[in-house]
Amino acid sequence: MKAYVVGVGMTKFEKPETREWQYWDMVKEAGTNALADSGISYDLVEQVPVGYCFQASTAGQRAAYELGLTGVPVYNVNNNCATGASALMLARQFVEGGISDCVLALGFEKMKRGALGGGADGGDFKTSPVARHYGIMAARHGFEMSPPTAQIFGDAAREHMEKYGTTEAQFAAVGAKNHRHSANNPYAQFQDVYSVDEILAARTVHRPLTKLQCSPTSDGAAAAVVVSERFVERHELGERAVEIVAQAMTTDTEESFASGSCIDVVGQPMSREAAREVYERSGLGIEDVDVVELHDCFSVNELLTYEALGMCGEGESGKLVESGATTYGGRWVVNPSGGLISKGHPLGATGIAQVAELVWQLRGEAGPRQVADARVGLAHNIGLGGAAVVTLLARAGA
Repeated sequence: MKAYVVGVGMTKFEKPETREWQYWDMVKEAGTNALADSGISYDLVEQVPVGYCFQASTAGQRAAYELGLTGVPVYNVNNNCATGASALMLARQFVEGGISDCVLALGFEKMKRGALGGGADGGDFKTSPVARHYGIMAARHGFEMSPPTAQIFGDAAREHMEKYGTTEAQFAAVGAKNHRHSANNPYAQFQDVYSVDEILAARTVHRPLTKLQCSPTSDGAAAAVVVSERFVERHELGERAVEIVAQAMTTDTEESFASGSCIDVVGQPMSREAAREVYERSGLGIEDVDVVELHDCFSVNELLTYEALGMCGEGESGKLVESGATTYGGRWVVNPSGGLISKGHPLGATGIAQVAELVWQLRGEAGPRQVADARVGLAHNIGLGGAAVVTLLARAGA
């Protein structure tokens, strides 16, 4: 059975502690917008997977209750930065499996200011789910006094520079592109435009990554209504429907750790395999895609993902972004929303917000950031520790 997204909604992503709201307020806003976009009421929703990372157990129920007290099952999903896409994947599986005709996927995060830690709970790094990942990083690069997440991705960037000759300016070009794109996105946390030189001159977080190449902590929520083909027909939602053509999740394999490379540890093999599965299941390839929302938690991860998705050969991603192939007028438009770097990164909301952007793009509803004639979109959401989710969406007739 096919699954379709018929409604999406999100809040503006905000800098933590700058707006007086709670996580349930965020979810009420995003969920209400998604339901209104689909034209259906909450009492038609049969299941609700809710993604978040930093709240207590059953926070999903507390949030969803703001939309209605109908007694439907609510599932709490936590998969690090891939949490939003994981919640969406559950929604799709409920529908494709014939279990439910209408599922509401929600994702939110209320965060603290400052950089994310290394994933150690209560300061005991030995019990951290990502201790193996950071151990490999430390074995090859040592451990510096910079934020751990920026450090492991920054070390991946250093490896890419050493192996392929990628330049600091090419990493900065990712940040410049995504900040430029966000200027047209009213939902983005930042809407400032910077040149490559300004990005290079910003404060260094972990060489070669400067502050303007790193996604910020953010508050916000996103929602998507996922329904079956018969639900689309019954409620005459064909004009709103965007098909989830294929979707795949992969987790770490031997390849993630065997090489001792941070490029592999931060998830490039997972992303490559998830993309391969999606292309195989859909019969489509990256050459069929028009618009991409991918997980640029740091500029280096956008370049690694170009290679994983097959947009260029291994080691060629720096030249690809520099060529203009991934912005308006190029072969693809990547992160028209501004991506995580500029739109913001409330962990549980990110994967669903990516799909919201693609739905607007494929319907032709993205306003000044619209990608011309967009018919096929690809979302990529990854979490260290690890999970990678790739989702392929298409407008009817694509």
